[in-house]
Amino acid sequence: MELLTPSIDQIPAYVSALQRGWSPDNLRAEAAQEQIETISKDAASFVANLDDPTAKAGPVTLPDGSKVPRLPSIRRWIWDDEFCGHIGLRWKPGTEELPPTCSGHVGYAVVPWRRGEGLASAALIAILPEAKSVGLKYIEVTTSPDNQASVRVIEKAGGKFVRSYIADKALGGHETVEFKIALV
Repeated sequence: MELLTPSIDQIPAYVSALQRGWSPDNLRAEAAQEQIETISKDAASFVANLDDPTAKAGPVTLPDGSKVPRLPSIRRWIWDDEFCGHIGLRWKPGTEELPPTCSGHVGYAVVPWRRGEGLASAALIAILPEAKSVGLKYIEVTTSPDNQASVRVIEKAGGKFVRSYIADKALGGHETVEFKIALV
């Protein structure tokens, strides 16, 4: 498994995953179709905006349809002989604090046909040096308490349970568990 910076060369594999029913957004399934449309109009800009450490790509659409300012972020494609998913890191410069409409520093999604292979765990561990390089001392990672596979991914990467809470209404207002991973 390796993490690749998104590139136009791998966009056909990414689009194929979207067309097969994978969504890059765990909270908004419609994001897949939106991305297919965006890629068909301007694939180069789409790819360029995935790696956005200066937050130039504009607002983020939340599950309730509202828009919030984008945080600096990077996206990496999980690759193991083919496109297997993605992992993203987002942060607020100068602090580990995140706005209530941001569910953790890291988000990831693995295509259904490659789940259970340890790819998400490997990707989460592999993104930690990048989190440290942007100045973070720790990252917060969240998931649904019902998603035991994701809980195991986070724990394998060194995640320690912090709390259970109800997510912001804009994120769906669902029960969420938060873990912290120290960056040493």
